[in-house]
Amino acid sequence: MLEPVFFPFPEIKTQRLLLRKLEKTDAPEILSMRSDESVMKYIGKEPLKTVEEAEAWVQVIQELLDTNEGITWAVSLLDEPAVLIGTMGLWRMIKQHYRAEVGYMLHPAYWNKGITKEAIQAVIRYGFDVIKLHSIEAHINPDNIASATLLEKTGFTREAYFKEDFCFRGKFTDSAVYSLLAK
Repeated sequence: MLEPVFFPFPEIKTQRLLLRKLEKTDAPEILSMRSDESVMKYIGKEPLKTVEEAEAWVQVIQELLDTNEGITWAVSLLDEPAVLIGTMGLWRMIKQHYRAEVGYMLHPAYWNKGITKEAIQAVIRYGFDVIKLHSIEAHINPDNIASATLLEKTGFTREAYFKEDFCFRGKFTDSAVYSLLAK
C-alpha cells in the first residue's frame, strides 16, 4: 500500500516557478482567487467571502498534509516566492490503489502563460517518482475547455463522462474524469 510522507515539506522548483508550502499568510491571495467568479466558474463550490474562510481552507490543507492524506502547494514565481499566484495539489488519495486526484487553481492575471502546465508537469513527476503513484486522475466540469485542454496536453486521457452527476446550487451538471498512468 502507498505510504506517502510529506515531512519535511517537499518544495519543487521549475524553470519559472516555486511550489512551496501554503501558509496562513497566503490567505489574502487565496481569498482573491477563491472569491473571483471567473476562477470559481467551474469549481462547484461557493466563493470565499472572508480572510477567515481562506485561513480555514489553509487549515484543512494543513490537516491533509499532517495526516499524509494529500499535499497542496502554493504556486509562486521564482522571483516572487512570497506571492501566491495559484495552488496545485494531489488529494483524494486511494492508497491501496496507488491513485490520487490532481487539483489546481490559478489567479486570472496569470492565465494563458503556461504556468499551470509547468506546475502540473512538476507535480506529475513528483507523484509518480516520489510518492510512487500508479495513476493520477482529474475530475472537471466538461464545459471547462481550458482545463480539458491542459490535461490532454500533459498526457491525460478522458476515461469517463458522467451525466448530471454533480449538483451545485440546485443545478445538475456533467463531469468528466481524466487519468494518467505512470510510464
